[in-house]
Amino acid sequence: MVKALLIYSSVDGHTKTICEKIAQELKGDAHIAPISNIPENIDSFEIIVIGASIRYGKYREEVYNFIEKNKALLEAKKNAFFSVNVVARKADKDTPETNPYVRKFLDKVSWNPKLVDVFAGQIDYPRYGCFDKYAIKMILWITDGPTDTSKKYDFTDWIRVKSFANKLIRTLGR
Repeated sequence: MVKALLIYSSVDGHTKTICEKIAQELKGDAHIAPISNIPENIDSFEIIVIGASIRYGKYREEVYNFIEKNKALLEAKKNAFFSVNVVARKADKDTPETNPYVRKFLDKVSWNPKLVDVFAGQIDYPRYGCFDKYAIKMILWITDGPTDTSKKYDFTDWIRVKSFANKLIRTLGR
């Protein structure tokens, strides 16, 4: 049984939810942890997956810091990266090759993940505070997205998430 560590960086928790779905598909020994509180025995895992979300066009600095600090370990392990961003809801920006955030991220880090994917995230207007609600509404209005602030929108392609987990198994695992 392969031991996998799914590390996430999330503002609203959706990236953690995606990690949970991936762990269900792996059907093995999968541990999920926020990037700010990873287990001390990280080197005991055979696969390390990092999931990171975008907020206002940026990944959180903790993602870059973790990768820089653990680059040698990541490269010695089977590894993967996935991005969660609402831009990926668009057909021409829904692959690692076409998503601008994934491209910029991979250009910026000195790590070359063995498996990369991108998933559209969610917009949960009712949960946001006033500033976030209207800032995100403005961004989505500009990008032809939904702007009804009384609703939650989940753009995640859960079949694609399942497919990513299966690629992890085929490409990196068992």
